[in-house]
Amino acid sequence: MKKVGWIIDADLKAFFDTLNHDWMTRFLEHRIADRRVLRLIKGWLTAKVQDGKQSQKSSLGTPQGGVISPLLANIYLHYVLDLWVQQWRKRRSCGDVYIVRYADDFIIGCQYRDDAEGLLHAIKQRFAKFALSLNEQKTKLIEFGRFARQNRAQRGQSKPDTFDFLGFTHVCGEALSSGKFMLKRYTIKKKARAFLARVKLFIRNGICYSPYAVGNKLKQILTGYFNYFAIPGNQARIGMIRTEVCKYWLRTLRRRSQKGRTFSWRRLKGLVMLFIPHTRVRHPYPNQRLVVK
Repeated sequence: MKKVGWIIDADLKAFFDTLNHDWMTRFLEHRIADRRVLRLIKGWLTAKVQDGKQSQKSSLGTPQGGVISPLLANIYLHYVLDLWVQQWRKRRSCGDVYIVRYADDFIIGCQYRDDAEGLLHAIKQRFAKFALSLNEQKTKLIEFGRFARQNRAQRGQSKPDTFDFLGFTHVCGEALSSGKFMLKRYTIKKKARAFLARVKLFIRNGICYSPYAVGNKLKQILTGYFNYFAIPGNQARIGMIRTEVCKYWLRTLRRRSQKGRTFSWRRLKGLVMLFIPHTRVRHPYPNQRLVVK
């Protein structure tokens, strides 16, 4: 619903490994006055890392997977990127500019190509001042939006490229009823295959356990997965995952004895209805999320 014609799909190069401690401390001091808290965070940042028999003190970055790392990333990039993009948008852009960021992952939508190219060049210079850099191989400028398909067809080009963000592949699609532009989001194929492989491994390792014990755990795993990925337009992909899990569970239960064929789909249906969650949509469209009726 926004005026977006170009997408900057950016990727920070080794952000959690190159985060500058001095700049991080300065940003924290801007909002935190308690020196004890600052010392605690600084000590956590500079904690020694054990590498075999040797230990070395960290002078850059923050441990990936640490509970506080995403929080520090938000603070660092709030000052380095978010506030700076707002100033750039007011002073230099000719059209609309939007930014969406989660921790170190972000995309920027621009109305005009000149703004997108100028902003991308300015971001590289901005990051260089704070010891950061973009991954040139993964960072790209994409024509994307309501008129991207039409404009590219007039120039004799193929359909618009897609981009991945926060676990979803974003595609320039069309509504089946009206034929108008519609942003479609699907689970990234690579992520879906990896998740399905982990679930199958869990079912295989639970071949000796009660189907009810395995079913309870499967219910927790799939409910958490569907709570994130069950969005409008993605039902087919998560439905495929649900079907594959049920098929593999049936094959595993049949291997439990030499008379495996006695365990039929009818018997599995009761377990599926009891433990496997449905793939109903759990989220509205983004433009309907904050609508008050």
